[in-house]
Amino acid sequence: MAATEPIRDKKQFKALAEYFLTKGELRNYTMVVMDAYTLLRISDLLRLKWSDVYDEERQEFRTRIYVTEKKTGKKREIPLHPHVLGALRQCYPHRKGEYIFASNRKEDKAISRVQAWRIIHAAVTALGIMGKISCHSLRKTWGYHAWKGNKVSPVILMEIYNHSDYEVTRRYLGVTQDDKDKAYLGMELL
Repeated sequence: MAATEPIRDKKQFKALAEYFLTKGELRNYTMVVMDAYTLLRISDLLRLKWSDVYDEERQEFRTRIYVTEKKTGKKREIPLHPHVLGALRQCYPHRKGEYIFASNRKEDKAISRVQAWRIIHAAVTALGIMGKISCHSLRKTWGYHAWKGNKVSPVILMEIYNHSDYEVTRRYLGVTQDDKDKAYLGMELL
């Protein structure tokens, strides 16, 4: 399987999210936004239930979620970005069961990883976004822009991603020769 890439152009990421919003596909819009802003692997994201993000007793959305990663078994506490909360608020009135990303075909089941990939792949193709883009790309996209635009330390990114090796994080960031060239040529010491 080929490695996926982050979406390097923020306008393309925005177009991907808005693709679903303009079609009224709130579940898919929420999936794109949550995947990019929570950095969860798609298998962990799809397991989320409304009770993970909404406190029924208080009638309000939670400001953070607590997840035990399926792949690593590590526990994560993730603050929910305002964009995530906005997407959840839009989607909540249209919920179809206990899962946030409920299947349209099966009672009280989440969509599968394969279905999530099909959803993203179809949108990326329709929008003409080039590259090896998948659900995992959304996880990588946040890290790429956090590193490149916001100058978040790769050490912090390594911790956020729960990577045990810096080399894995470096590959996640999608560092290209152009990025290296800009670093060489952009440094002013004199």
